[in-house]
Amino acid sequence: MIASPAWRGKRFAVLGLARSGAATVRALLAGGAEVVAWDSDAAKRDALSPSPLRGEGRGEGLSEAVSPVTAPLPTLSPEGRGLLSFADPESIDLTGFDGLIVSPGVPLNRHPVAAKARAAGVPILGDIELFAQARATLPAHKVVGITGTNGKSTTTALIHHILQTAGVPSLMGGNIGLPILAQEPLPEGGVYVLELSSYQIDLTYTLDCDVAVLLNITPDHLDRYDGFAGYAASKFRLFHMQSHDHVGVMRRDDPIASVPSMEWKNGPGSWHLPAIGWGTNLQGKWPSLQGPHNAENAAAAYAACFELGLKTDFILAAMETFTGLPHRMERVATHAGVTFVNDSKATNPESTAPALAAFDRIHWIVGGKAKGADLDACRPHFGHVARAYTIGEAGPVFAALLRDTMPVEEAGTLAAAVASAAAQAQPGDTVLLSPACASFDQFRDFEQRGDVFRAAVEALR
Repeated sequence: MIASPAWRGKRFAVLGLARSGAATVRALLAGGAEVVAWDSDAAKRDALSPSPLRGEGRGEGLSEAVSPVTAPLPTLSPEGRGLLSFADPESIDLTGFDGLIVSPGVPLNRHPVAAKARAAGVPILGDIELFAQARATLPAHKVVGITGTNGKSTTTALIHHILQTAGVPSLMGGNIGLPILAQEPLPEGGVYVLELSSYQIDLTYTLDCDVAVLLNITPDHLDRYDGFAGYAASKFRLFHMQSHDHVGVMRRDDPIASVPSMEWKNGPGSWHLPAIGWGTNLQGKWPSLQGPHNAENAAAAYAACFELGLKTDFILAAMETFTGLPHRMERVATHAGVTFVNDSKATNPESTAPALAAFDRIHWIVGGKAKGADLDACRPHFGHVARAYTIGEAGPVFAALLRDTMPVEEAGTLAAAVASAAAQAQPGDTVLLSPACASFDQFRDFEQRGDVFRAAVEALR
């Protein structure tokens, strides 16, 4: 667990007790803080208040409906016990609290608790900001922060893999893997590799990354921001939090780099990625890094690891052993000469476009809950598609969009699409699930969608 003695005696409210929220509560208690926590799911509240501790502690100033408990602190002396109680932050007076910690999923632009906290002068934080506050007491280390609309998880995992291969202690956190505060501190010389969504950056104020990477910015999550400029500005804050001598990395040819409102912080070590060229020449050696988008991801990972002191030859060799992440250009199987690729994580057209560029004859499974009304970002690669199979809520609309440029089948369900594509594909073809849509119309999340695809492919045997 990562905790800070700087939290001792402070008072925090925590809204949302899923994995990161629960880890946040435990870390704050370990730091000696007083915590008022809430989740509408009683089971999540119960998980933080084991029965032997119920009724302990004092609850002055809290609602009578709140049953406070104290939690012993594994990393501090016995006298450092944090006080835990349960109450909805919307129902209590937040005046005097040192912070309201919310999950990144809470929309700060319209959730009433955000307005209430601001009115009370209470800062709204996330677990990444708490990690930033705890850094002063951790063994000497470095932090790499990776953001962007697409490619964050792959680049984060690739940097982590390269560091691990080099024998550098590292861990992944943020928007990937275990909650950062739930993980054990790294030894001296370690590197924390953090995937950071715009939502997480919005809740962070003091994270000074030794290396900050911005992969790309395309329109996404615009319901949370004042247009595309607001979304892009959120991403750029990762650079603005850096010290002058730390390193920022982004594509030189990314159009966002020339937007006047997106001030580029040119520290002594800051640099833009070169135009991609070398990556595409080496990709034949990197089976899990295919496609032009992965050339960009590899270039960003190279830049970050080079700045951390690793040698070029070693970085490139480590890329050969990277196995990739599930649901991201994942080769699931080959049947009768047909390759089946699970790219379920492609939840917008911009992330699907590189997948279409990566193969020559594609049976494309596309659709779900659309984030927009067009597939314009994919259009340059329509020539690679032998046939499209539309699914989900967007299926009829996408079928109408695509019918003039390629054969289209309105499959409706993922299982039907896989069965039909497998029947019509020829040896050398690729059956590609790259939906360009969110999954919530038919699935719990993109992981479940990818798992259903994998199961449907396995059923073909």
